[in-house]
Amino acid sequence: MADYSISRGAFVKGATLAGAAIAAGFPAFVPSRGEAADVVKIGQIAELTGVYVDISQPEVYGAQLALEHWNNKGGVLGRKVEIVLEDDQNDPGIAVQKVRKLVNQDHVSAVIGTVNSAIALSASGAANSLGTLYIVTGGHTDPVTETQCHWNVFRTCHTAWQETQASGYSIFNKFGKRWYLVTPDYAFGHSLAAGYQAVLRKLGGQVVANDLTPLGTNDFSAYITKIEPAKPDVIIVLLAGADFVNFLKQASAYGLIKKFPIAGPQAELEPFLALPPESRVGYWGIEWYYNSDLVFSKKNTQAVNFVKEYRAKHGLPPSARSVFGYVTLDRLLWAISEAKSTDASKVARKLENAHFETLWDGGAYYRNVDHQLMWPNYFAEARPYGTPSDKYDIFNVLDRQPAEKISKPASEQAQACHLNYPS
Repeated sequence: MADYSISRGAFVKGATLAGAAIAAGFPAFVPSRGEAADVVKIGQIAELTGVYVDISQPEVYGAQLALEHWNNKGGVLGRKVEIVLEDDQNDPGIAVQKVRKLVNQDHVSAVIGTVNSAIALSASGAANSLGTLYIVTGGHTDPVTETQCHWNVFRTCHTAWQETQASGYSIFNKFGKRWYLVTPDYAFGHSLAAGYQAVLRKLGGQVVANDLTPLGTNDFSAYITKIEPAKPDVIIVLLAGADFVNFLKQASAYGLIKKFPIAGPQAELEPFLALPPESRVGYWGIEWYYNSDLVFSKKNTQAVNFVKEYRAKHGLPPSARSVFGYVTLDRLLWAISEAKSTDASKVARKLENAHFETLWDGGAYYRNVDHQLMWPNYFAEARPYGTPSDKYDIFNVLDRQPAEKISKPASEQAQACHLNYPS
């Protein structure tokens, strides 16, 4: 089996990833202006440098695997598929430049990607101005599929609201009503904080403090020393990527995680594996997991084979981020195939409300009122040393929440989100 792993150097260069040759016998296709006649190009933006590189890389790996699967069965519309990969450098302004470059110079048919929620918003706006389909892989902030939604923008990962509703009630029931929030100071963190505050208002709890921390903070000591005097029932960590790792390492060094429970809306495999075992603690929302009957059963051969193939290629199990990349590209190419076109409006209409079975049990669909993927979310306990048979198996999934239970109603979203398709 070929090795599709990417070196850090190749990531920074933003290589173009090409698939296998297409099979003969597909229907004729007339490319749009600027498109190559023999290839469908998909742009991908990702944080290939900076604080989120370790959780961005698996999204690229996941998309690679979907690319390989489609090209092995003949590509799409009788053409092979290529990904043109660009580093958005964790910068919303640069992301806009990269989206424009992908569309205007590389002539991609659609764009996927990003971890950073601020970039998800800026890239969405850029794609909308260009009339290009864009699917957000991993930026969770609510406005993407709410007040700043667009007809040509979809999202695969959960909303911040969904994450907080899936985990907040369990955290409250387990630990109590006085919460201390440590929040990244940008769109993602603000959405998460707002979601948890809504939970606490409903349950009669309170946020005793909400420390807003700059993205890329290396030293959290100024925040950590404020927590113990506040005497919270639980410390809620809303950080991600390297910030998450740095905070938990330092909280452990200060003895904080032995004095207070730790919890949060989003546990990710890559940051946890970067921690020493003594810092792998807490109860967390989790978006997908590779080894839990609550996520998928052995009868789900697509999921079982995905885990096996991904692990063989990369030496590590797939994470939720890997799933974001895989499902996004897989569904995009499916919609192009079904539409028999790369026209953004036609492809978008095919994606809307199309139910599908995939890498978790119970299926999913992109909701037509807001273009948010509707799929389950989970709640897990960290186990520091994994299991005797798998050192990477560091989460025990405790609970599964269906999408409809944790999402804002479609009627409410329809009031907030106006897709405004072109006539």
